[in-house]
Amino acid sequence: MFFQCGLSKLDNHSIHPDWCLTSDHMPLTIMIPIIEENLNSRKQSIIKDSKKEELFIKDIIASIRNLNTSNLSDIHYLEKTIDDFANIIDIIWVKNSKIINVTKHSKSW
Repeated sequence: MFFQCGLSKLDNHSIHPDWCLTSDHMPLTIMIPIIEENLNSRKQSIIKDSKKEELFIKDIIASIRNLNTSNLSDIHYLEKTIDDFANIIDIIWVKNSKIINVTKHSKSW
């Protein structure tokens, strides 16, 4: 087995010549430290099938109906309409979602 020179994290190895029995190979054990890390993060979420999800969908539908699409004659107006719609969705998302802390104890699904 080869180790990277100066790699102190894997210096905790032992060769066991008395464990080889009839083999000409000597077993090697290595202690690899595993550090516990807390990787907490935050995200915004809407709970599925909740009242907030219902309101979010209704607000999106209303904003699509109210979107001014009468002047999409060139790319500039199209891009502005799309940007306006994206901003409206962001506002509706923030209004209906809540911040959730994701920790190592959170459900993976």
